[in-house]
Amino acid sequence: MGEAERGESAPRLRISFWCSNGHETQPSFASDAQVPETWDCPRCGFPAGQDEDNPPAPPRTEPYKTHLAYVRERRSDADGEAILAEALAKLRGEI
Repeated sequence: MGEAERGESAPRLRISFWCSNGHETQPSFASDAQVPETWDCPRCGFPAGQDEDNPPAPPRTEPYKTHLAYVRERRSDADGEAILAEALAKLRGEI
């Protein structure tokens, strides 16, 4: 059982990829397979490229924003005051 029954494995190539942290990973690919431009580093998760001297830049992550932060981007303080005054007037029965 095992290799004898499965036949011969396809010829493989080991390609080196380096991330911006200097980690090297060497996944193996079938010799006739298309090798991707980048590969995710298994140690840090950054993208890794085949050029050791010029690895891909790590992705830029945006900080978490609350709903209120998004609202403040769209509305000025004057708009907020006007909306609040209108809502309070409705609650008081003035409109």
